[in-house]
Amino acid sequence: PYTLTTAQQKCLMEVDQDMQSGDRMLRLIQGDVGSGKTILAFLAALNCVSCNKQASIMAPTAILATQHHQSLAPLCRDLGIEITLLTGADKGKIRKKKLEAISTGKAQLIIGTHALFQDKIVFDNLGFVVIDEQHRFGVHQRLALSDKGKDTDILVMTATPIPRTLTLAAYGHMDVSRLEGKHTGRKAVDTRLISTDRMAELVDGLKRKLAAGEQAYWVCPLVEETEKSDLAAAEERHALLQQFFGDQCALIHGRMKAEEKDAVMAGFSSGKTRLLVATTVIEVGVNVPNATVIVIEHAERFGLAQLHQLRGRVGRGDKASSCLLLYNGKLSETAKERLQIMRRSNDGFVIAEKDLELRGAGE
Repeated sequence: PYTLTTAQQKCLMEVDQDMQSGDRMLRLIQGDVGSGKTILAFLAALNCVSCNKQASIMAPTAILATQHHQSLAPLCRDLGIEITLLTGADKGKIRKKKLEAISTGKAQLIIGTHALFQDKIVFDNLGFVVIDEQHRFGVHQRLALSDKGKDTDILVMTATPIPRTLTLAAYGHMDVSRLEGKHTGRKAVDTRLISTDRMAELVDGLKRKLAAGEQAYWVCPLVEETEKSDLAAAEERHALLQQFFGDQCALIHGRMKAEEKDAVMAGFSSGKTRLLVATTVIEVGVNVPNATVIVIEHAERFGLAQLHQLRGRVGRGDKASSCLLLYNGKLSETAKERLQIMRRSNDGFVIAEKDLELRGAGE
């Protein structure tokens, strides 16, 4: 339903050339949040399917895999391509049927989570693998999936643009395509810093947005390095916000069962839930165009790349969107400087370079 940008066409040309060559492709597409990587992955997968081989797209979470499946299934239907979704939630007869479709080659495009590279999964003729949000997977996981085919072409994608110097060090054995710019449909998100002292004001503002038919995310931080405290913070915040928003407010976190997560996400996608309180499980890929506000609590505790990813959850529709970075009390100079970068720039490549400047490269 839209034309590709010049940057997308250039990336696709590089991918096409790799796939036509006699060598195995190993390419990284570095594109910012909203630059349109998913459609490139799909178009590249079509190259493979049209040569009678299977293609697979692997995403780090069931939420993201399901969403890819939902957006690509109608396109596949129009083209007469058999698409299958496989996640850890598939059990019993349904799972057996899907595995059979994959092993016989009936399933041409397979979308899934890391469930895809388990030993029991056998592909008929795997020719192409896309690994989405590459930073969430280990090297061995990548290899385990590519080894399921013969000379499988591999395309990895990340929406956390890494500075050029680091890219070469971390991905020296890969060719790199930089997908610059946003897709024309994306709006810049208005980013503001707000102290926790102004919580009452913030809740009032949210009430107005929700009353106008819009939706919002409220992200809670990691309190200490344990999942338990991360969860406690989210549960506590959810209980408090429920006093103001009642049933319009729902909670999602990493320790819920897959079915529970799916149900909560479905409620939010359909608009039944207006305010979603979450841990960083929503960091990658969640797409609800009607969500126009994201509140990130204790924003100073997050890395810049993660803040940028989270901010990418809004600004996906036609309405103006905002990202509110909540901080507690006094900020150190570095913390203030980091949050100011978020306010000044919507460009992930600029943010990544600044992050490197402030924090150093690590090892």
